[in-house]
Amino acid sequence: MEDLFRSYWWLLFPLAWFISSGFSSFLNYRRQKDTLKLIQAYAEKGQEPPAALLKVLDRPIDADTEMWRSDNSGRSGRPGDGSWFSVVLFGVMAAGFAYASYADIYGAQEAFLIVSFVLGALCLASLVSALRSGGRGPRD
Repeated sequence: MEDLFRSYWWLLFPLAWFISSGFSSFLNYRRQKDTLKLIQAYAEKGQEPPAALLKVLDRPIDADTEMWRSDNSGRSGRPGDGSWFSVVLFGVMAAGFAYASYADIYGAQEAFLIVSFVLGALCLASLVSALRSGGRGPRD
């Protein structure tokens, strides 16, 4: 059993992501279900429900959690800051892996080169996205 864990320990990360995503979807489902009950209570009383309550229903059940949202709500700074952060992050990581490939660290020159190309491509894609947004807010 210990040997099995040693070989496949990394599978804990995708499994944890799967479980947390499922739990998040379940919580979103419960939120919308409770919202519908409140709207039904308002309808039975003959009152108009508040606009904030109706806005909860606009969000899909399988929407991402608040921390993964890309509209930067609740954060200070310009709306396009997340794209520039990705450009810098992927660029620095690509440069680091390119250096590791050049220096042949751990004797894995080819693997580091592949990773640096992939991160470089992600850096360019983030750059195009950041330039296209032009500092504008999120599009509806």
